[in-house]
Amino acid sequence: MTGAMTLAASLAARTDAHGFLSPTGVEIVFLLVGLVTLGAAVITVTTRQLVHAALWLVVALGGLAVEYLLLTAEFIAWVQVLIYVGSVVVLLLFGLMLTRAPIGRSPDADSGNRWIALGVAVAAAAALVWVVADAFRTTWIGLDGNAPQGTTKISGEILFRHWVLPFEALSVLLLAALVGAVVLSRRKSREGAQR
Repeated sequence: MTGAMTLAASLAARTDAHGFLSPTGVEIVFLLVGLVTLGAAVITVTTRQLVHAALWLVVALGGLAVEYLLLTAEFIAWVQVLIYVGSVVVLLLFGLMLTRAPIGRSPDADSGNRWIALGVAVAAAAALVWVVADAFRTTWIGLDGNAPQGTTKISGEILFRHWVLPFEALSVLLLAALVGAVVLSRRKSREGAQR
């Protein structure tokens, strides 16, 4: 009797655990959203129209927010939407409008170093994949909603203990970019008025 119960328990444990070749629905959605995000990122850096690049950047950053939601990191997902999709892209579009950047195809958007840029991008991606795979080699993240890693309390503690200086430096950098766009637009308007 105990042998049958042990066998039944081991079979139940095998059916509950899934492996690499039997993904769950969340993992399939995660992969599909990741592919869309990767495609949007590639289009962002390869298009020659600056406004289209900014709009594809919205798609890529929105895809990252969905990935965070799938990893049960709701707070980080909404910060991604509010800060990056809401603020950074709007700041980028305002910078494009204030500097009177060309709306259509821009010959200045292509420096002719596509193969060098592609090589650097592939090397950086390979290094990133190697570092992440080495760091989390045998670690599996549970996606059942009980994982505490994405909670507001833990994210706030990590952010305000270890990442305050880079967070504030980023805000100063964005402010400097906006001030620079205003200065460039005023300089161009003065030069146009003098002619």
